[in-house]
Amino acid sequence: MRSQIVFALCLAAGWQGFGQTPATPPGQMKDPRAILAAAEPYYDFSDPALKPFHLKATYQLYDEKGKPTEQGTFEIWRVSPRVYRRTWTRGDMTFTEWYMANGKNAYVSAGGGINYFEHKLASAFLSPLPDAGELDPNKVRLDREEVKLGGAKLPCVMVIPKMPQHGQLQEVPLGLFPTYCFDPNVPALRVSYSFGNIAEVFDAIVRLQGRFLPKEIHLVGGDGPLLNAKVEAIDGITATDPALTPDSNAIYPKSGKVLLGAGIVAGSLVKKVQPIYPLDAKRGRVSGTVVLGATIGRDGRIHDLRVLEAPWPSLVASAVWAVSQWQYKPYLLNGEPVEVDTTVNVIYTIGN
Repeated sequence: MRSQIVFALCLAAGWQGFGQTPATPPGQMKDPRAILAAAEPYYDFSDPALKPFHLKATYQLYDEKGKPTEQGTFEIWRVSPRVYRRTWTRGDMTFTEWYMANGKNAYVSAGGGINYFEHKLASAFLSPLPDAGELDPNKVRLDREEVKLGGAKLPCVMVIPKMPQHGQLQEVPLGLFPTYCFDPNVPALRVSYSFGNIAEVFDAIVRLQGRFLPKEIHLVGGDGPLLNAKVEAIDGITATDPALTPDSNAIYPKSGKVLLGAGIVAGSLVKKVQPIYPLDAKRGRVSGTVVLGATIGRDGRIHDLRVLEAPWPSLVASAVWAVSQWQYKPYLLNGEPVEVDTTVNVIYTIGN
């Protein structure tokens, strides 16, 4: 597992015409929910009033030692919250998905699949903030802290699940759970941290139809970069743009996402990265099971992870880092691959 993120990232300057912002700067807000509420309108790309647009970004992947590997391109054509297309291209790999006004969707996958970090680009550009369901006060508590980055003190909001033991801790290391850090003067997201081992840095922020959009995104792990992305073009499109029509070889799934038990999907695991037992948990003789909610894509790769239960904070970071790299045989329903929602149990036993 990569070492825990050190909060000493440099932020590049990139403010371009932000116009009016809330009267109270985020840096002066004490209520963490107020900080998120102030930022939400500037990231609401679900607004049907937005004009259709196309975004194209290039990205560089890095290996576990921080050395550059493959390069790729990510594009999104957006007409509305229901009508859009997303395409990832890397070498001879292409993964495209279309979502249409009639509620149907289609996809094309060739040359393999996209990894966990590539998939995160979709949310990093257009939906980097937590949604309302993730902020239920009955399920989470919000902590406000500050972190010094680039000479400025950024107000940060950490979303901490209410769970046995660690959900009741009075102090939790910043960034161990999903954390959102904002510019102190305007409600623009500058850095987000997740599970103590991944940071997303948002730079060269511009306005797109009144919303904040980073033109540069850096995914960083404890040992160095994981992915760097840069927007190459943003342009307007029409609702009838040909790119929004699925290719002739596109597959139209007959079934949507399915829910399967952990025991069923375990048999289709083809690549497993073993988690490393965190030293603090070993010293404290903490054992138990981290339960993760996982979405496995049609390509058999992990596309999303959520923490459902855990006996200790550092075990969460260990489990998420390992499971994000697992791969499965695509699950077939009526002969077609489908997305799968499941749970993954990562067991930690003293002496193992």
